[in-house]
Amino acid sequence: MFSVIFPGQGSQIVGMGKEFFEKYDLVKALFKEADEVLDFPLSKIILEGPKEKLDLTTNTQPAIFLISYSIFQVIKKEFNIDLNKAKYFAGHSLGEYSALSSAGYLSFSETIKILRIRGDAMQNAVPNGVGGMVAVLGSTVDKIEKILKDNQNNFKAQIANDNSDGQIVLSGKNSDLESLIKTLKSNTIKNIKLPVSAPFHCSLMSDATKIMREEIEKINFFDSENILISNVTAKEISNKDELKKLLIDQIESRVRWRESVINMIENGVNHFIEVGPGKVLSGLIKRINKNVKINSINNESDIKELRI
Repeated sequence: MFSVIFPGQGSQIVGMGKEFFEKYDLVKALFKEADEVLDFPLSKIILEGPKEKLDLTTNTQPAIFLISYSIFQVIKKEFNIDLNKAKYFAGHSLGEYSALSSAGYLSFSETIKILRIRGDAMQNAVPNGVGGMVAVLGSTVDKIEKILKDNQNNFKAQIANDNSDGQIVLSGKNSDLESLIKTLKSNTIKNIKLPVSAPFHCSLMSDATKIMREEIEKINFFDSENILISNVTAKEISNKDELKKLLIDQIESRVRWRESVINMIENGVNHFIEVGPGKVLSGLIKRINKNVKINSINNESDIKELRI
């Protein structure tokens, strides 16, 4: 049994999807539709850059979705491979929207529109330079939670991403993160300050939650037989009302990626297909379980090697 998974922010590179764009009319049509829906030349930024513009959260989120969705459609329509036979669909943070749209819960135009709004809301929820994120390497969630609890009067930080065994990301105000980093060093725990412009997936995103609540309530979700694994709960979900609630909760909640992958494996999944730019999720899954099969689909030759 296989699952289809979709990457989140950080997987973007200038020129991603160019091979598909140049070869397939359906991809050209999706790029054109994205530009028209957003009233903004997103396709030009994806194909030509500059990198600084592509890396802006407000552009990155719809851009990664556009590439992921385009590749999914090429696999389905040009190669006649039915990824809808997947046991589960899942994505990391914004990748959850790619999963929802590919699984038939959300239209392409609704998804790209909402991700532009989401990216903008998350980017602007905290003034630039106030918040940030720190990756912690080689530790466990239990250890990090204990450090946060023991030091709650000294600094405030939250686990934003539980990515894999030995890779956890924390969010908070930069002033608090400085104290956190000192504490981690004193506990000989490796950490890296990430080059991000905002503290995603923590309570500092509350302004973004308000905006997204309003926007998500307006969206028309379709019925689908495909089952999603939620970032917030790491559990199965297919109920439309619950989907809406969890997408709103997702803005400030921990991305439970490690737990999601373990849950899928425990329920019979032995093959993961990562659809979209980069191989970030494939790398994380290898750290979680070395015995499962993984395909990363970035180009046409990757699709030709795919067997399900």
